[in-house]
Amino acid sequence: MKRNIASALAGMVFGFGLALAGMTHPEKVLGFLDVAGTWDASLLFVLGGAVCVTLITFRFILKLHKPLLAEQFVITKDVQIDRPLIVGAALFGVGWGISGYCPGPAVALIATPNWELWAFLPAAIVGGVAEKYFAFHHTPEPEIKQDAAIVENASESSCG
Repeated sequence: MKRNIASALAGMVFGFGLALAGMTHPEKVLGFLDVAGTWDASLLFVLGGAVCVTLITFRFILKLHKPLLAEQFVITKDVQIDRPLIVGAALFGVGWGISGYCPGPAVALIATPNWELWAFLPAAIVGGVAEKYFAFHHTPEPEIKQDAAIVENASESSCG
């Protein structure tokens, strides 16, 4: 129960921060992404603030034996940049650039929805479901390498 309450509070603080920064307004985000036109650099302060908070707190947090409300930290060891990562990042960037909505601000806008949000949210949900489907159905099977001696012994002792 504590974990759910903490998650809800963190989500509300995050949503409030997005709204305060103007990231729930697609015009603001598109103005930031339009570096060749009338560039609005004010979201750099949001980015800079997030980076500063992360740089300061992450070192202390990872020194803990475990998170406050979980049994262990979940940190990926994947460092490989592969095709699915590049395609996913490109699709995310194109969708963000076209619509001006990122999933976080879009969810925050549920409190004051508009027609653009009602077009974006189903597309985001379909994209998430499609990603899970393709990840499940197209995960390559791990290669099983057998020692040649084991294979020879197995064929000699077979009943055939």
